[in-house]
Amino acid sequence: MKKGLSLLLALALALSVTMALGEDVIKLSVWGAEEDQAMLGGMIEAFKEANPDKNFEVTLGVCSESIAKDTVLTDLESAPDVFAFADDQLNELLMAGALQEVLLNPETVIEANGGPNAAAVQAASEDGKLFAYPMTADNGYFMFYDKSYFTEEDVKSLDRMMEVAAASGKKITMQLDSGWYLYSFFSGAGLTMKLAEDGSTNQCDWNAVDTPLRGVDVVEALLAVTANPGFIGLNDGAFVSGIKDGSIIAGVNGVWNAQVAEEAWGENYAATKLPAYTVAGQQVQMASFAGCKLVGVSAYSKQTGYAMLLAEWLTNEENQVTRFEKRGLGPSNVKAGSSETVKASPAIAALAEQAQFATIQRVGGNYWAPTETFGSIMYNGNPDNTDLQTLLDNLVAGITAPVE
Repeated sequence: MKKGLSLLLALALALSVTMALGEDVIKLSVWGAEEDQAMLGGMIEAFKEANPDKNFEVTLGVCSESIAKDTVLTDLESAPDVFAFADDQLNELLMAGALQEVLLNPETVIEANGGPNAAAVQAASEDGKLFAYPMTADNGYFMFYDKSYFTEEDVKSLDRMMEVAAASGKKITMQLDSGWYLYSFFSGAGLTMKLAEDGSTNQCDWNAVDTPLRGVDVVEALLAVTANPGFIGLNDGAFVSGIKDGSIIAGVNGVWNAQVAEEAWGENYAATKLPAYTVAGQQVQMASFAGCKLVGVSAYSKQTGYAMLLAEWLTNEENQVTRFEKRGLGPSNVKAGSSETVKASPAIAALAEQAQFATIQRVGGNYWAPTETFGSIMYNGNPDNTDLQTLLDNLVAGITAPVE
């Protein structure tokens, strides 16, 4: 990665290039999700129009944010100048030297997205330095529900929601064989799971026996949930199918399925923060992971300054509002998020309500498989009658195992 004075000089040079008679061509490449291609094309054309004194030639390619890291790391020098990625990929991109630090207007970008303590800014930063431009702040989850079954008081309690669903011959759902959602129960009970300082392994105390709420207490609560006749564990696709066929009247999911819920429930469509659940006789607010989509500039870009100008443009207030209007994506930009159009969305409002109980997802690779296995055991009611502390010890051993 280019660093220090040489980087600053390169940036200054890139931004001071004069166009001799308008003949010099500034070539940039951009990657974005397939479903965003038309929208991104419009944003890029607007960028060109906003800079009529420059001759930009921008190539737009397809790459999902979910696999951007793996694709970029395959060949760092062939990476596009600008690319979108999910925030949980930041650490590995940094370790590989793939991202350029934001040196053009970083304070402006930070302030526009809520300041240094905002989740989206933290997700784009490392050691107090900004390495990407926040694009969305909606990669989290909350509770969808059908208002014809639940009152606003009902949805404050998971127990009450399951009671209502069971009485109606319906179900509420949440995917527990996924560490993304399972985290809600343990973190809500005050137990921790986080990325270790080495940047690859995890630290986890979910098997704690000397905390106010023990790991075993959480497991007993999970088994009570999965045994409840008003609950069913479903993945994303089954959640959508259940809403459409009427068997699901509430569920934990994200903005990507807001349109499905709204179409199915019509005027009864609603969303709110996650409810409280019962642990060792106490009501505990469920926590969540928060996530963002980011736009980075390649450390190997030959047009660093102009790439930063384009990345900042693609993630500015106006274009974040455009993303919401065209794709329903929640803004990280504070002004965009406060627009009346955005605030009118039940899903975005619910996500904002849950934000105070959310933590930016930073986990090592060994987190996912053990939580999937553990969640499956919860679904099946611990069929082998394994000692609960043993279940937890095995879970934590897997989560914290060294990464090969």
